[in-house]
Amino acid sequence: MTSRTLRLAPWLAVGVALVALLNGLPAGAQDTGNAAAQANNPLANMTALNFQDYYIGRITDTDKDGNQFWVRFAKPFSVAKTNWIMRASLPVNTYPVAADGGLATGIGDLNVFAAYLFDTGNPAVSFGLGPQITAPTAPDERLGSEKWSAGFANVLFDGRSKRFQYGYLLTWQASFAGSGDRANVNVGALQPFAFYQLGGGLYLRSAPIWVYNFDNDAYSVPLGLGIGQVIKRGKTVFNLFVEPQASVAYRGPGQPDWQVFAGFNMQFLQ
Repeated sequence: MTSRTLRLAPWLAVGVALVALLNGLPAGAQDTGNAAAQANNPLANMTALNFQDYYIGRITDTDKDGNQFWVRFAKPFSVAKTNWIMRASLPVNTYPVAADGGLATGIGDLNVFAAYLFDTGNPAVSFGLGPQITAPTAPDERLGSEKWSAGFANVLFDGRSKRFQYGYLLTWQASFAGSGDRANVNVGALQPFAFYQLGGGLYLRSAPIWVYNFDNDAYSVPLGLGIGQVIKRGKTVFNLFVEPQASVAYRGPGQPDWQVFAGFNMQFLQ
């Protein structure tokens, strides 16, 4: 068994154990089918805590693998009778940092965005737009940008159908302060997503992130297809998924050639 297989095995084991555990708990008042349509909505009007992981099987211009584990917290809030949602994301990065393949692991840069929620006239359709900022919180310079960056985030989620939901997350940010010895940040990212409900909370998913670096013309365009399970218990919606992704186009070093995206998300109903 290879080291890469060993790194993936804990995720698979945890996923199987959580599904078994959650399925054994008493069901909530609402059925899982109704919760499944909103379980992947980044703008859902509820507090959320997500643990997500990208195992990168090959990093371009190297023969090495890496990993990026994300903790994400989302919280709706109001300002002067306007509705917003805040999402904070903090990664723990593991990247090759030496010619001999040595790895460094540590906290990366903290990203926060706040999106104003527009009234679309249909509660099943969410549209948000607002500012984002990234702080250089990585204590190891090899695992972060050492730059303060700011930009915007724009999100659309169409959940009118209980069978098929879709949308996107579009972000852009550029550096405005930080270490003068490090490369400037000027990066755009588009995450199109689509979810097809199979019934009983089981669904197919695709949510790759396409990234373009305006500073050096590097980019990555992965495609993915995965499977997930939504389980509602009491006032908590659990969402477990795994999604293999492969890049159909890329340029520049440090891009993912292929990766596995897995996650355990929780939404807390009010």
